[in-house]
This record gives sequence, structure tokens and C-alpha cells, in this order.
Amino acid sequence: MQKELHDFITQELLNGEHDLGDDDDLLADGLIDSLAAMRLVGFVDETLGIAIPPEDFTINNFRSVRRLNAYLEGRKGAGATST
Repeated sequence: MQKELHDFITQELLNGEHDLGDDDDLLADGLIDSLAAMRLVGFVDETLGIAIPPEDFTINNFRSVRRLNAYLEGRKGAGATST
């Protein structure tokens, strides 16, 4: 799942213009803005089938590809899929 997240962010949100590392701070470094974050949430829901409730839409969960992947793995393990 981490590779899918990385590829989506790199190709769709950064237009292939940034050599994104899995620990790069997406928000603090200005790599993605709030609109891009919402596109990312849509991708996660539609493509990966994992719903992200509003209360989990936090800087900590979206800080980096690695952190987002860890958060999503936890949601997936808890059975939190889209309906």
C-alpha cells in the first residue's frame, strides 16, 4: 500500500516534479495543500477502499507517506473499509 500512496502523491499531486521520500513532511514542506490532501483522501477511499473519518484527518496521520501508510494499515486491520 505504501508504494501505491507514494506513486499517487508523486504522479498525481506533485506532477512527478519532486523526488519524494517516504519520510518527507508533506504538509510542513508545502508539498501538498488542503485541496491535494482531500484528493488523497478520495484516492484512499476509492482505490484502497479505506474510509478516513473526519476526526482522523490530522497533521500527524498525513505528515508523510510512511505515517499515512501506518495509519491506514491500522484502519485496515481494524476492518475500517468504505461502504
